[in-house]
Amino acid sequence: MADLAIGQTAANASAEARRRVALRPLLALKPYLARYPVMVLSTIVALTLAAMATLVLPLGVRRMIDLGFAGGNDAFVDRYFAVMVAIGLVLALASAARFYTVSWLGERVVADLARDVFRSLTAQSPGFFESEHSGEVMSRLTADTTQIKSAIGTAFSQTLRNLVLLIGALIMMFVTSAKLSVLVLGLIPLVVIPLVVYGRAVKRLSRTAQDSLASASAYAAENLAAVRTMQAAGAEPEVTGRFARALELAFAAAGARMRARAGLTAVALFLVFTGIVGILWLGAGDVLAGRMTGGTLGQFVLYAVFAAGALGGLSEVWGEAAQAAGAAERLGELLVRTPDIRSPDNPKPFPHHAKGEITFDGVTFRYPSRPETAAIEGLSFRIAPGETVAIVGPSGAGKSTIFNLVNRFYDPAKGTVRVDGVDVREADLGALRARAALVPQEVALFADTIAENIRYGAAEAGRADIEQAARTAEAMEFIQRLPNGFDTKVGERGVTLSGGQRQRIAIARAVLRNAPILLLDEATSALDAESEAKVQAALERLMGSRTTLVIAHRLATVQKADRILVLDQGRLVEEGKHPELIARGGLYSRLAGLQFAA
Repeated sequence: MADLAIGQTAANASAEARRRVALRPLLALKPYLARYPVMVLSTIVALTLAAMATLVLPLGVRRMIDLGFAGGNDAFVDRYFAVMVAIGLVLALASAARFYTVSWLGERVVADLARDVFRSLTAQSPGFFESEHSGEVMSRLTADTTQIKSAIGTAFSQTLRNLVLLIGALIMMFVTSAKLSVLVLGLIPLVVIPLVVYGRAVKRLSRTAQDSLASASAYAAENLAAVRTMQAAGAEPEVTGRFARALELAFAAAGARMRARAGLTAVALFLVFTGIVGILWLGAGDVLAGRMTGGTLGQFVLYAVFAAGALGGLSEVWGEAAQAAGAAERLGELLVRTPDIRSPDNPKPFPHHAKGEITFDGVTFRYPSRPETAAIEGLSFRIAPGETVAIVGPSGAGKSTIFNLVNRFYDPAKGTVRVDGVDVREADLGALRARAALVPQEVALFADTIAENIRYGAAEAGRADIEQAARTAEAMEFIQRLPNGFDTKVGERGVTLSGGQRQRIAIARAVLRNAPILLLDEATSALDAESEAKVQAALERLMGSRTTLVIAHRLATVQKADRILVLDQGRLVEEGKHPELIARGGLYSRLAGLQFAA
C-alpha cells in the first residue's frame, strides 16, 4: 500500500510539473455557475455595494481630520459619524447578502457537479472499475466536492471582493497622491511573483495530498466491506498498521501543502507590510514639509491598507483556489470520461414482440485486465426462444463471460452477439438490458427494506406487484416472519438474511423485471439442501416460457435442461442433453462422474 501510494505520488507530481496554468481546471465550474445567473448577479451586486461602502470610509476620515478636527466643528463631526454609521449598515447588509448568495451557489454547484459525476460513473462499463478502485472513486465524490464547495463559498467570494477592493483602492490612491501610488505599484511585482510560484506548488501538493487520502480511504473501505474475513483471519493489526501508514503518507503530503500555503501568506504579508511602512515614512515627510495635509495622508494610508489587505487576501485565496483546482481536475477526469460501452447514436430497434433468441457467432473476447488470455475464443451457438440451456465447464471456462456479453458489459474482440436478431453493439443499451433478468450467485442487496430491494430497477412497481413477485419467488414465508415484513431493513449487502433468503429476493427482483431472457448464474451453488429446494422451485416457476441460460457447477441442477453447452478454456467442446453427453464419455461425463461418485 505504501509503495503504491508513493508511486502514485511521484507520478502525479511529475504530471503536475508539466502543467503551466494552475487554475485552469476551475473553468470547468463556469457552466454550473451559469445555470444560476440571478444568484451570480446578486452576489456581484452585494460584493460591489460592500466594496463601495468600504472605499467611502477613508474619504470621511480625511474630511473629519482636515475640516472637523482642525476647525473644532462639533456638528460637522457628529454628522460625519452618523453618515459612517449608515455606511456601516450598508456594508453589513451587503456582506450578509454576499455570504448567503455565495454559500447558496457553493452548495448548489457542488450538488449539481456530484450528480453529474455520479451519472458519469454509473455509465462506465465494468472494465473501468477493474482498473479504478471504487474507494478512491468515492473519495473523489466526497473529499474533492467538499474542497470545491469550500472554494466557491470562500475563494470565489473573497476573490471578487478583494479584486474590487484592490482596483478601487488603487484608483483612489492615485486620486489622492500619484507620487505615493507609483511607489506602491512598484511593490506589486514583489508580491505577485512569489504568489504565482507558491500557488503552483500548492496546487501540485494539494493533488498529491488528495490522492494519498483517496488511497487510504479506498484501502479502509475495502477491508471494512470484508470485516468478517478480516476478523476471521486475525488480520486486524496488519490492516490497522497499513491504514495508519497510508494515513501518515497523506498527512505528510498535507503537511507539505500547509507549509507551502503558510510560506505564501508570510512572504506576501511581510512584503506588503514593509512597503506600507516605507511609503508612510515618505508621506510623513510630505506632511511635515506642507506638501500634503494630515487628512490626505490618512486617506492614502487607509486606501493603501485596503489594497494591501486585498492583496494579502488574494494570496490566501489563491492557495485555496489552487487546492480546489486539483480537486476539480480529478473530478473533471471522471466527468468527461467517455464510457467504453455506450449506446450508438442511431440504435437499431428490437422487434416489437420480444422472442428471447440469443446467437453467438465466432465470438472471441479478452478481459481488459487480462489481455494476454482469451476468456472465450471462436464461440458459436444459438439459443431458441423459450429454450432452457445449461452452460457447464471447469472454473475459468468462460461461462460467466457469456452473460457479460449478452448484457453487453463488454464488447467482443471478434464475432457478433445477437439478441432477437439485433447485434448488441447496434442496440440501445437500456432496451437491450431490459430484455434480460439476472439472478447472480452473489446477490447484490442494499441497506434498505425488503420491498425496496425487490423493487430495485423497477421503480414503477406498486406494493401489490412486489408482494406477487415475492410469492412467485417462494419468499413470502420468511418475509412474513420478519418484524416489519416488507418494511424490514436488511442491512448492508443484506447481512441480516441467509443465503437462501437473499437468493429468493433476487428471484423476486427478476420476476418483477418480467424480461423474456433469464440468466441464472450459479443461483443455488452455495445453498444447503433445504434452501436449494425452495430456490429451485422458485426458479422453475420463474423460468416458465422464458429463454433461460443456467450456469451451474452442480450438474444435478441442469439435468432437466433442453440442452447443455460444455465449455473448456473458452471453447465449446460438447453440446447435447444430459444422457447423450454421459454416453459420449467426454468432459461432461468426467465432471458428472466426479460429482455423482462423491
